[in-house]
Amino acid sequence: MAAGSRVTRSTNASVARRPPPRRRRSALAGAGLAAALFVCATAAHAQAAAESRYPDRPIRLVVPFPPGGINDLVARIIGQSLSEQMKQSVVIDNRAGAGGTLGLGIAARANPDGYTLAFGATSTVAVSPALYRNLPYDPVKAFAPIAPLAEVPSVALVTPSLPANSMKELVALARSKPGSLNYASAGAGTSQHMGTELLKTMARIDMVHVPYKGGAAAIADLIGGQVQLLIEPLPTAMPHIKSGKVRALAVTSASRLPILPELPTVAEAASLAGYELMIWFGLLAPADTPRPVVQHLNREVLKAIGSPEVRERFAQQGATASAARTPEQFGAFIRKEIARWAEVARISGAKVD
Repeated sequence: MAAGSRVTRSTNASVARRPPPRRRRSALAGAGLAAALFVCATAAHAQAAAESRYPDRPIRLVVPFPPGGINDLVARIIGQSLSEQMKQSVVIDNRAGAGGTLGLGIAARANPDGYTLAFGATSTVAVSPALYRNLPYDPVKAFAPIAPLAEVPSVALVTPSLPANSMKELVALARSKPGSLNYASAGAGTSQHMGTELLKTMARIDMVHVPYKGGAAAIADLIGGQVQLLIEPLPTAMPHIKSGKVRALAVTSASRLPILPELPTVAEAASLAGYELMIWFGLLAPADTPRPVVQHLNREVLKAIGSPEVRERFAQQGATASAARTPEQFGAFIRKEIARWAEVARISGAKVD
């Protein structure tokens, strides 16, 4: 019994030395919190270190259109300039399809670390939301705006065999034969598509849309006479205008262009006050890209588009460098453009078939 009593006393003493359950839980919770804070601090330190080294490997720029078009041309100009400035390669990744929405969807789902960027444009960022029911990205929520790049006017081109030597004659011909003329575009939802839909609405004419997979195919069929009209960005239109393979009727800018002073604007040539189509391009990153990375890229882009070399290369393509904007200002511009083209789509009835 005595031995038993000693065992009992020893056990009771051991129990007595244990901290109360609540105190033990508090201690464990405190240790867990300390560990979590340590992990968070370590992760934050690692992220800050990574951001301070940015970029320390090549950057992929997703261009959602085929090589050779205006999107690709502008992307390669800015990509080369950024490569030289940041001492790191900017690799152009052309991902064409679905009017540019396929490539932008790929970029939206990329890791938000600053090493995958998206080349945005009027069509894929501002127009597509009004036309596609199941767009694979939300242009406002899926991206962090970085900076605008350039603006480009377009030219109304017709096949040489068409009996129309001016915008006024083209409109008259379309009105006399509703639905008999075809117009081409680089794809549904592109600037060519919506720019012509705006023309149809304002001029009260009816033409049939023929979408292609890229501007090169659309121009080829315009030259061949399979389609009669194409509103094409100036840079890719110029070689064909100079060769005489197509006939230029008017420019889509608000005023005449120094590079084509003999061409009137659509507004003046067709008596359509207010008609204007300027295509813009900009750089985007996936949403949740670290703010310091976005700001760093904004500074680099503004430096690039402000340089005489880039401005000259843009001018050779008929493009004008955009005005400097902060990421917030660029985001506000994007939201305004989305609202504008949503109204054009509503009035014109444009849709993606």
